[in-house]
Amino acid sequence: MPAWVQTAWEEYSRRFPRGIRLELREIPMARRSKNADIDALRKIEGDSLLSTAPPGYRVIALDEMGKQWSTVELAARLENWMQEERGACFLVGGPDGLPQVCREKANDIWSLGRLTLPHPLVRPILAEQLYRAWTITQNHPYHRS
Repeated sequence: MPAWVQTAWEEYSRRFPRGIRLELREIPMARRSKNADIDALRKIEGDSLLSTAPPGYRVIALDEMGKQWSTVELAARLENWMQEERGACFLVGGPDGLPQVCREKANDIWSLGRLTLPHPLVRPILAEQLYRAWTITQNHPYHRS
């Protein structure tokens, strides 16, 4: 990823209070060749993604076919997740999308919108929206409705 992606991720993750941690776990993309079996590679990537989800965490798959949540709706969900006292794990697929197994095992499927976003943009958007949602739950002035 370009350096600006990491910089943006770190900027938003450091804004959260001590009790809330935004952690990034990168899964190496399966090596692609000219005649690669994309479905098999996506399955490998999906299994890797699911294996990194901590036990007991709520799993949210980011997928273009998921439900679109407004920031206020995300804030309400975030507040519920925090009350459950279990973490949330967001799964982001590679360039060929998220495997079906990830969508099947997810508690929620969330779409950031109908646009196709470049992969590097998803991280900063996710981090910023989670931070913005958190500020709504805290009546913080960052988010102005």
